[in-house]
Amino acid sequence: MSIKKILIVEDESRMRRLISDYLNREGYLTIEAENGKKAVEIFDSQKIDLIILDIMMPEYDGWTVCREIRKSSSVPIIMLTARSEESDELFGFELGVDEYITKPFSPKILVARVKALLRRSYTEEDSTLSFNGLEIDMKGHKVFVEGREIEMTPKEYELLTYMVQNEGNALTREQILNNVWGYDYFGDLRTVDTHVKRLRIKIRETGKDKYIQTIRGVGYRFEVKE
Repeated sequence: MSIKKILIVEDESRMRRLISDYLNREGYLTIEAENGKKAVEIFDSQKIDLIILDIMMPEYDGWTVCREIRKSSSVPIIMLTARSEESDELFGFELGVDEYITKPFSPKILVARVKALLRRSYTEEDSTLSFNGLEIDMKGHKVFVEGREIEMTPKEYELLTYMVQNEGNALTREQILNNVWGYDYFGDLRTVDTHVKRLRIKIRETGKDKYIQTIRGVGYRFEVKE
């Protein structure tokens, strides 16, 4: 397995160095950027496997960087924030952020989150799931609807895969949040609704809107309807 390269985007040099040191000890390659503009330039010129991205920065802020990257890539993004506002988190998930970590944080927790997100995003599992026009390439982490590839963020992909693997079962928002985001995630249940909405929009663009059913008072169910 190739060594993963992580881009650390943070305007505080001491914070960049701290994160980099901990990741280097775990065998990751790290590249540092002190502002958002440089981060985009680096990303456009190198293969990056994961991004750790601060929100408040000079040049481009974290939101701008995320927008630019999501135009062409679904690379995993962990957002660092000094605020824990629910509205900020929901906005970030709308843009395609995969994980949130609030400052101050434990570097060991950050490393654990990085490992988990990389493991989920770059699985070596070799199988394909097919459901009446929907196909999920588990090895390539690609999703196709009626033969058309659908671009998805790692978290959207993980959510869809989890629902597909539980086909026919009514899943509560709590179940989805715990299994896709993890039991240590303290975000709002509306995070699930936001990501389901994004999945539906992407699938609907292909002319199909038949897979994810809303179960009133419960949550959601993956169900293929003819």
